[in-house]
Amino acid sequence: MRNGGLGKTTLAKKVYQHGLVRGNFDHMAWVYVSQQCQKRKVWEDILSGLHIMEKEDRKKREEDLAEKLFNFLKDNKCLVILDDLWSTQAWDSIKPAFPERETRSKILVTSRNKELASHADRRGYQHELECLKDEESWELFQKIAFPDKDSPDYRADGRMEELGKNMVKRCGGLPLAIVVLGGILATKNSLNEWQIVHENVKTYLKRGKGTQGIDEVLALSYDDLPSYLRPCFLYLSHFPEDYEINAHKLMQLWVAEGIVSNEGNGGEIIEDVAEGYLIELVGRCMIQVRQRDAATLKIEIVQMHDLMRDLCLVKAKQENLLFIMEKPIPYPHGNNFSSSAIGRRVRRVAAHHFFRIQCIRSLHLRSLLVFDFFDSNERVPMSVPKYFDKHNDDEGCGQVLLFCVYLWIVCILLAESRRIWTYILNNFKLLRVLNIEGDNHFAGCKLPRNIGNLIHLRFLSLRNVEFLRSKLPSSLGNLKCLQTLDLRIKAEFSESIHVPNVIWRLEQLKHLYLPENCSNTKLKLGTLRNLQTLVNFNTKYCNVKDLFNLTNLRELEICWHFNIENFEEELDKSPILGSKCLHSLSISYYTEGIDPRHLAHLLSSCSCICKLSLEVDIGKLPEYHCFSVDITYIYLARSNLDEDPMPTIEKLPNLRILQIGVLAFTGKKMICSAGGFPRLDSLTLQGLVYLEELQVDERAMRVLRRLEIVSCRNMKMVPDGLSFITTLQELSIKRMPKAFKDKMVEGGEDSNKFQHVPSITFQDCDQEDGSFN
Repeated sequence: MRNGGLGKTTLAKKVYQHGLVRGNFDHMAWVYVSQQCQKRKVWEDILSGLHIMEKEDRKKREEDLAEKLFNFLKDNKCLVILDDLWSTQAWDSIKPAFPERETRSKILVTSRNKELASHADRRGYQHELECLKDEESWELFQKIAFPDKDSPDYRADGRMEELGKNMVKRCGGLPLAIVVLGGILATKNSLNEWQIVHENVKTYLKRGKGTQGIDEVLALSYDDLPSYLRPCFLYLSHFPEDYEINAHKLMQLWVAEGIVSNEGNGGEIIEDVAEGYLIELVGRCMIQVRQRDAATLKIEIVQMHDLMRDLCLVKAKQENLLFIMEKPIPYPHGNNFSSSAIGRRVRRVAAHHFFRIQCIRSLHLRSLLVFDFFDSNERVPMSVPKYFDKHNDDEGCGQVLLFCVYLWIVCILLAESRRIWTYILNNFKLLRVLNIEGDNHFAGCKLPRNIGNLIHLRFLSLRNVEFLRSKLPSSLGNLKCLQTLDLRIKAEFSESIHVPNVIWRLEQLKHLYLPENCSNTKLKLGTLRNLQTLVNFNTKYCNVKDLFNLTNLRELEICWHFNIENFEEELDKSPILGSKCLHSLSISYYTEGIDPRHLAHLLSSCSCICKLSLEVDIGKLPEYHCFSVDITYIYLARSNLDEDPMPTIEKLPNLRILQIGVLAFTGKKMICSAGGFPRLDSLTLQGLVYLEELQVDERAMRVLRRLEIVSCRNMKMVPDGLSFITTLQELSIKRMPKAFKDKMVEGGEDSNKFQHVPSITFQDCDQEDGSFN
C-alpha cells in the first residue's frame, strides 16, 4: 500500500524472485494491472504467465476464461502478483477468477489504495511501506551517484558528500526520488556541477508547496537531460502504461523517426549511437531495465515507472509531440467523432485502444503506432456472441440462423477493417512509421496493395495481426526507404504466408523479420547489404548464397529448414557468411533435422558469435574448432545427441551460460572433466529423460555460481563433484522425483555434498516418478 515511488513494485519483485518463494509454488505469474483495468486482459495475462493460455482461449467468453483460471488456481499451488491495482471496483471486476477458500494459491497485490486490501480480503496480510530513514536514504543514494564507491581506487570528496546528504534529505525518504536524483548526479564529475544541481534542487522543491518532492525531483531529472536525450525520453510517451518496451524496437523507432543521428559521432553506426542513448537514460534512472540478454548483458526490455511516465506525458503534451488515444471509444459513440477529432497539426498518434481512425484529420501525420488494431467486441453488440455461444448446439433451423449470424459478423468486421485501411492509405501518405500490433487481432481480408503508396515509410511492423488471406502485395517493393520490416503476420485459413519476391528492392533495409512459414518461391536477399537483423531465414524460400553478401549482419535466426545444395565437404571451404560482426545465431525447427556437416560449415563461418541457440536435431555435435572462441552462451534442445557434448563444449574458454534442454542428449552419462568450463557461471539441465548421471571432476567448473536441474527423472543423485565447487551460490531442483529430493534434504545421504551452498530450492518434487501435472 501507499503512494507511488515508495518501492512497492521493487519489494514485490524481490518476493517474487526469492528462491524460497519460488521453491514454495508450482506456478507463478506476474501481471501489470495499471489504471485502465481490463479484466479480460488481466485474466489472459495471468493464464499466459501460468503457461496454460491456449490459442482457443482468445475466442472464449469472459465467463469461460474466469472459470478456467479459477479451477487452475483452486487445484494447484500458484502465486499471482497483481501489480498496481488502483481501485476496489477494479478488484471486484477481476475477483470472480480467484478462489477464496479451499486453495493453496496466493494473490499478492500492490496498490496505492489503502482500502483495497481490507476490501479484497479482511483476513489478508497488509504491509504498508514507510519512507526511508536518513541513513537508508543516503545508502541508496550512494549506490547510484557513486557507482565506483566500492573500488579500491575510489576517493570520497567530502564537499560532494555534504551536498549529497543535503539534497537527499530534501527527497523525504522516497526511494524513487532518491534514485532519480542519484541518476542525475552520477553524470556530474565536478564539485561545481554538484553545486549547480544542489541549487536547482532547492529551487524545484520550493515549487512543491509542502509535497514530498517527488514530482519536482522528476521534473529536475528531465530538465537536466542534454538536448539529444530529451526527444528520446519523450518518445517513450507513445507506449501504454506499464508496457514492457522491446529495446531493439525502441531504438529502431528512434532511428526511423530521425530522433537519433550519427552526425558528430565520428561515423559511428547509428544503432550503436541509439544504444548509447538508451544506456544513458537507464543510467539516469529515467527508465528501468526489466530484462537483459543472457550472453551480452545488453538491454532487451525496459519499462517506465508510472510517475516517470506521467512526467513524460506532461512534457510530450507541452512539446506537442504526439496525440495519445488512451481510452477506447465505445461503439454507440463511434460515428460521432467530430467532437474528438485529432487536430490537423498533429504529427504523431499513438492508439492504445481501438478508435475511429477518421478522428485523425492531419494529412501531415508522420507516425502512427496502434497497439490494439481492431477489437470485435467494440464493433459487434455483445448480445450476438452470447447468443451464438448459448445456441451453439442447436440443430436444424437454429444452425442455419447461427451460420447467418456468423456471416453477418464477418461482414461487419471486413467492412470496418476495409474502411480503416482505406483511410490510412489515402490520407497519411507522409507516414515514416506505421506500427500495428496486437495479439492475433483481426486486420481484414488482406494487406491492401495500396500499402506501396506510403513511399516515405522507414518502419513498418505488422507483427501478430491476422488477415483472412495469406498473400502479401508485391507493392511492398515500392517502399524503398524502409529500414525495418516486420512481416510476422498470421492468416486465418493458412499456416504459411506468401511473401512476394520484391524484398531485394529495399536496399536501405536494416532489420527484416519474415513469417515463420512462407509459401512462395525463393526470395532474393543478396542486395540487402545494410541488413543487420534477419529473422526466420529458411533455405526453402531463401538462397543460402545470399548470406555471404550480407556483410553487416549482426543477428541471424534460421527457422524450419537449412540445407546447402550440392555440398561437398572437401571442396566447400569458402565461408557461408560474409559478415564479421555477427554476434547471435539461432537455428530452430521441430519437424526435421540438419546435416551435421552443413551445421559445422555454418559455424565455421561465424568467427565472432557470442550467442548460439540450436533447437534442432543434429545427431552429432560439430568439432571444437568449428565454434567461435568468443561464445559466452549456448542453448541446446531437441538435438538428439548420442555422444556426450560436454568434452567438446567444456573447451570453450569464454562460455558463461550453458543450457541443455529437452532431448538435447539421449545418453545416460555426462562428464565434466578437470579444467573444463573455466568461466562457466550457470548450468541448466532440463528434460534430459535418459540422463542417469552427471559426473563433475575436481577442478571442473571452478567458478560455477548456479546449477539448475529440471525434469531429469532418471537422474539418480546430484554430482559428488559439487563439493569441490566452492563458488556455487544457487542450486535449483524442479520437477524431479521425490526420492531425488529426499537424498538432498537435511539428513539425506547426499546432503553433505552442498552444505556450502547458500540457496537450495525445490519446486514440484513431490511425485514419485518426477512427473509434472
